[in-house]
Amino acid sequence: MDVWFSVEDVTRRRRITIAVTAAGLGSFALLYAPQPVLPQLAAEFHLTPGGASLAVSAATGALALVVIPIAVLSERVGRRRVIVAAVTAAALTALLLPFAPTFSALIALRVLQGVAVAGVPAVAMAYLADEVGPAGVGAAIGALIAGNSAGGMIGRLIAGIGVDWLDWRGALGAVGVLGAVCAAVVAAALPPDSRKPTRAPRGLRAALHDRVLFCLYAIAALAVGAFISLYNAIGFRLAAPPLELPARLAALVFLAYAAGGVCSAVAGRLADRLGRGPVALAALGTAAVGALLTLPDSLISVAVGLALFTGGFFAAHSVASGWVGARAPSNAKGQASGVYLFAFYVGSSAGGTAGSAAFGAWGWGGLVAVVTGWFALAGVAVLVAQKSSGTVTGPSTGLIDVEPTIGSSALPPVSSRVADLASAGTSTTRATGNTPPS
Repeated sequence: MDVWFSVEDVTRRRRITIAVTAAGLGSFALLYAPQPVLPQLAAEFHLTPGGASLAVSAATGALALVVIPIAVLSERVGRRRVIVAAVTAAALTALLLPFAPTFSALIALRVLQGVAVAGVPAVAMAYLADEVGPAGVGAAIGALIAGNSAGGMIGRLIAGIGVDWLDWRGALGAVGVLGAVCAAVVAAALPPDSRKPTRAPRGLRAALHDRVLFCLYAIAALAVGAFISLYNAIGFRLAAPPLELPARLAALVFLAYAAGGVCSAVAGRLADRLGRGPVALAALGTAAVGALLTLPDSLISVAVGLALFTGGFFAAHSVASGWVGARAPSNAKGQASGVYLFAFYVGSSAGGTAGSAAFGAWGWGGLVAVVTGWFALAGVAVLVAQKSSGTVTGPSTGLIDVEPTIGSSALPPVSSRVADLASAGTSTTRATGNTPPS
């Protein structure tokens, strides 16, 4: 049966699509913008690579700590209010970063920025599920994830390319201007909440006491820790002899993120055919091989290695996040997704700093050894999860419905793989207006 929408409905959905795209683009551009300027921060403030990496880890760590409380808060004050406040506060904080007189002041501002950015991944999915409805939620979520993906790449490219001409302060300021423009779009376009969220049974205990789910959280933390570590240090590697690339050229390595979208989509389809365990192991192995290929002092080898490393990571993340939705009981699917998101950002923060410290102590070879070790541990977690899972009931379609519940709010179902991929800023979704395909 055909579904008809009024002009007002179409206009409202268009406004939501524009707003959530801007929210995703702005928030993830701001979150990871310091990553390509870490060598410049280390030089100005006399820091080790591990110390400089705190400019990234401080924000992602703060995000991890507050993402669930902010989701609960949004049930009381309204989701639109939280999203607009989050993007606006993140942009205003970004515009203050260039004026930080000390590294400590910079870190304090980044902590505040991480708290602000948390409002987007904590609330946006639930807002869309409430406001758009099943007929249009696929397109809206696709727009959000596309904004995340584009923001993560564009923010890094602006900062990395701009640092040669503007120094790190001007480069981060330029990303801050982008964030301010996005915040203005969100404030102008995002419609008010149309209804209050309903309450759902709590399932956090179930999300925390399942062995398979615990393994999947560990995979997320270990894999993203390895991923952020390598990208935190790659700028130092490319700037040092014998490669000695200028920052504007070194920043182009972030184009390897394009491999993530392709590989995560392919991994989802292969997982449906071959099973999640084998595909996750193959993805982790591919990422480890990619890391090893960055060892030779050859730009071609480094470029190919980074592409494999990036594609393998996002493929593993895609499979693991979908596995969470399939494994979690019906009353804990949203909570399990929230814990996965928490583990992801804890791994990004703690693992990213630890890996950067390993690079400072042992060089690139030492970092690659640590990263491959973390991938090996993630592989062990996959094997344990596979052994403990038994037979998965029901067909694996790659479209695992979950209630996007964080805290106690129950919402219309969306794809858990899509929900969790939003945390990484990578899209595997075609915005078709239906439930997102795998």
